[in-house]
Parts: sequence; C-alpha cells; structure tokens
Amino acid sequence: MTFLKTLFVSSRPLSWVNTAFPFAAAYLMTARQIDVVFVIGTLFFLIPYNVAMYGINDVFDYESDMRNPRKGGVEGAVLAQRYHRPMLWAVIIVTVPFVVALVVLGNPQSWIVLAVSLFAVVAYSIKGLRFKEIPFVDSVTSSTHFVSPAIYGLVLAGAAFTPALWLILIAFFLWGTASHAFGAVQDIKADRDAKLSSIATALGAKMTTRLAIAEYALAGVLLATAAGFGWTQSWPVFYAAFFAIPYIGMCWPYRSLADDECERAHGGWRFFLAINFLVGFGVTILMMWRWAAVPSA
Repeated sequence: MTFLKTLFVSSRPLSWVNTAFPFAAAYLMTARQIDVVFVIGTLFFLIPYNVAMYGINDVFDYESDMRNPRKGGVEGAVLAQRYHRPMLWAVIIVTVPFVVALVVLGNPQSWIVLAVSLFAVVAYSIKGLRFKEIPFVDSVTSSTHFVSPAIYGLVLAGAAFTPALWLILIAFFLWGTASHAFGAVQDIKADRDAKLSSIATALGAKMTTRLAIAEYALAGVLLATAAGFGWTQSWPVFYAAFFAIPYIGMCWPYRSLADDECERAHGGWRFFLAINFLVGFGVTILMMWRWAAVPSA
C-alpha cells in the first residue's frame, strides 16, 4: 500500500486532466461519438501516460528532488531509491497493455504520433537522453507531452488539418512551452545545486518569465487569428484567446525576479494549477457551444 500511495503521488494526479482532456476533446470533436477508442485512449492518457511520464522523471531526478522544497506532495514525490526499480516495472505494466490496444485500434499515422509521444515521455528524463537538461529542448519536449495527445486524437479520428486547426495546435504548443519555462523558474536553485541545466538555469528567472509571458500572449493572438479561418465553424476559438490573460497575469509579478529569489515563483505556479481547471472548464463550455452551433462539423 505504501508503494501504491507513492505511485499515486508520483503520477501528479492534479495534472492527469492536462493530458487526458486534449486527447478526449480532439477525438470527440472530430469523431463526434464515444466509442471504444475514445474510452481506451482517454483512460490511457489519464493515468498510465502520467504514471510513465512522472514516474520515470522521479526515478532519474532523485538527486534534484531531494534538494527541492516543493517535492514530497501533490507536485511530485521524492522517490526513495528502494522504489526506483518497482516504479520502472510499474510503468511497463500499466502502459504496455494500453499501447498494444491503441496500436491494434489505430492506423499507421496514429502509430507514428503515439511513438513520438512515448519517445518524448522517455527522452525527457531517462539517463543517456535527458532532454530535460538541454535548454529550450526541455520546453519543446515538455510541450510535446501535452500537445501530442491532442494530435493523436485528431489523427486517430481522421481530422482534416485546416489552417485554423494548425493555428490552434501551434497556440497550444506555445502554451506548453511557456508553462514549462515558467514552471522551471522555481527550480533554478535546486537544479543548479544538483548541476542540472534547464531553460531557466540558462536564461535566468527574469528572462525566462518574460519569455513565458511573450509565448502566452502569442498563443492568444494565434487563437484569435484562427477564428478568422471560417468564422461559422471557428468563432468559439476567438473567445478562447482570452484564456491567455490569466496565464500572463500569473507570470507578471515575477517578470523581474532575481535568480536567488527563484523559489518565490512557486506562488505563481500554484496559481497555475488552479488556472488550468478554470480554463479547462471554459474550454469545455466553448466546445459544447460549437458542438451545438455546428452539428454537422
């Protein structure tokens, strides 16, 4: 039971929705039906995907996590070394059956997207690759963790990749890179003490935060622009552009943060966790609105 509790904490349950919702929304809005693929895919990106992503991370980030004051709760476990091997076995046990099922139910295009998604999950943390220690590549890889489930859902459901859809996906990708970058600010001291690199250790707290603000703002602009491609079908996206504002507001107080005060950014990060649920609710309302307005889409 102790290991199961550790496994649960390590999987970051507050973040499960961040990967399950993009897949579920993309698939449902394209296929417009709840079927076995929808159920299996949503369950996979809800729990096994997060067990893999964060479990592998906690095993290979042990040295840094011991020095990080925010670890040990809902934001991630400090995984005792005796749990490292069981954790990696648990990742295999919970993910492989779902991956096999999705491959059987999918198509060659979906296999490629799923492979990229799983590679990003492993490459971010595992020794020998450690993309999380390559500044800028770390943010790109982290964003892939959240955008690839949406792309996978779209490909699996046979979506047409229109200009509006591409702009939406690029905006989502910018949201992901901005969120990772700002999240890394609070860990600058812990990462440097552990001799780890990140976009935040490379740019410093102030520049990283300002980059995140710029990316959130650009994401909002792209969403507003996407609404111009076929107004009848894309107009709810215009309102989604305003969701960039709370994220910008979250970062704004830390735009001049000194590196030695980096841990202050944790206050903004806790706000980020709350914003995600509120924005997710707003996006759901817009999806329902579009579903009702364009029943044949």
